[in-house]
Amino acid sequence: MAAPVTATRRATSRFRADKPLTFLLCTLPLAWLTARAFAVAGLSLGPNPVEALIHGLGSWGLRLLLITLCVRPLAVLLRQPRLMRLRRMLGLFAFTYLVLHFLSWFVIDRALDLAGILPDIAKRPYITVGFTALLLLVPLAVTSTDRWMRRLGRRWHTLHRLVYPAALLGCLHFLWLVKADWREPALYLVLFTVLMGWRWRQRPRRRAGIAPALSPRGA
Repeated sequence: MAAPVTATRRATSRFRADKPLTFLLCTLPLAWLTARAFAVAGLSLGPNPVEALIHGLGSWGLRLLLITLCVRPLAVLLRQPRLMRLRRMLGLFAFTYLVLHFLSWFVIDRALDLAGILPDIAKRPYITVGFTALLLLVPLAVTSTDRWMRRLGRRWHTLHRLVYPAALLGCLHFLWLVKADWREPALYLVLFTVLMGWRWRQRPRRRAGIAPALSPRGA
């Protein structure tokens, strides 16, 4: 009986390490951008550091948001429901990067010029789309706790479906923003379309125990 017990303990240890490992991996892009911003070890953000910082934070926020949406398909296809434990952390990291993306633009690029920013948000479509995506994610981050899930009940799941239009708007924001090489945002848009196709096919067979992105049960 010793061998099965040992194998179970090893499996448990691996799953206990998944959250710290995910946390570390999610912080690495921010650490890399910070090191480049402060010229650590001769690193730099290039000739346009502000634009590079804003673009880097936004890109990683969108990537993590799409990775969050990939967790459920991977958990089902690989038959590893424990992967759902990582969803909340990934979703909140995505939100953090996107908030930093917005703040970098607002504080560094626009120097807190609120009077000038509001017309930009209203007149420039790609800014309007990106800002709307961020606003859609705010209530998801705020209600990502067990307490909010209990308080909202079934409405919680309906609310957290906003992650899908938010991700779509994020992809469109990126696609609209680029001026020349549109391959990366187009790839993200294709990935989002595939994920939505998978989700649609799985609707009749969805398991009740799997919660949406930014969900404490799925985290």
